[in-house]
Amino acid sequence: MVSITKDHFSIRQICESGQCFRLERLDGEEDIYKLTALGRYLEIRQRGNEIAFDCPPQEFDRIWKDYFDLDTDYGRFIHSIDREDAYLLEAARQGSGIRILRQDLWEIIISFLISQQNNIKRIRKCVDLLCKKYGEKKQTEKGQVYYGFPGPEALSKVPLEDLYACNLGYRSRYIHETSLSVAQGKVDLEAVKAMGHEEARAELLKLCGVGVKVAECICLFALHQTQAFPIDTHINQALKAWYPQGFPFERYKGYEGILQQYIFYYDLAKGKAARQSAYLD
Repeated sequence: MVSITKDHFSIRQICESGQCFRLERLDGEEDIYKLTALGRYLEIRQRGNEIAFDCPPQEFDRIWKDYFDLDTDYGRFIHSIDREDAYLLEAARQGSGIRILRQDLWEIIISFLISQQNNIKRIRKCVDLLCKKYGEKKQTEKGQVYYGFPGPEALSKVPLEDLYACNLGYRSRYIHETSLSVAQGKVDLEAVKAMGHEEARAELLKLCGVGVKVAECICLFALHQTQAFPIDTHINQALKAWYPQGFPFERYKGYEGILQQYIFYYDLAKGKAARQSAYLD
């Protein structure tokens, strides 16, 4: 067990921010979350700014410190926001515990192919089913069973009709074709990891089903290129409402994607609150 004190870290907000689909609250527990990532299983407990990672210190230092981007001072991004920009200040305040995770490139490619025209709850179910059917079954020392994310070779061998049976709909073809492209070496993911933002985005656009928004998500959440700024429906609406003259990208050059996550989370939370209010009314 490793315990740390960290400001600007909320495992709940990270879970709800739409960047990771195998992080979820442990059943029956208010402050414990479980994560399957990088072929491992991890439980995280948080109370206030005290966070406990249920893993050996060596594993924490070697894997999870980097995965959760714990050495980065997110306070400086928040403090850099224009004092006149009340909307962005409030978005950052509401989502101040979000961090950009350093996730596996292949897992993010498939996860965000699934994310198209989809909601977070359904994406989680699809990803979970895909892992249980085609991922490697594993078990922790404490007996917790979990499943690794199926690699491109494994998914490339899955018949298209079997992917449809995973409730993936039209995305099944995207996953099938993309898996073949990577498994056959038409797109080299190791090379992509070494590319700059524009070059990586161009290479990712070669994959079946990957458009600009999905490519930007992959750049941000897997390659940790924090200048990537995915624009989906939520972000597009927010930009039109609050930045009709354009978002001030130049002011926040290099970490626009972090601010995008605050906006996305804030807009998502406002939408949820509005739906709950309408239901109560």
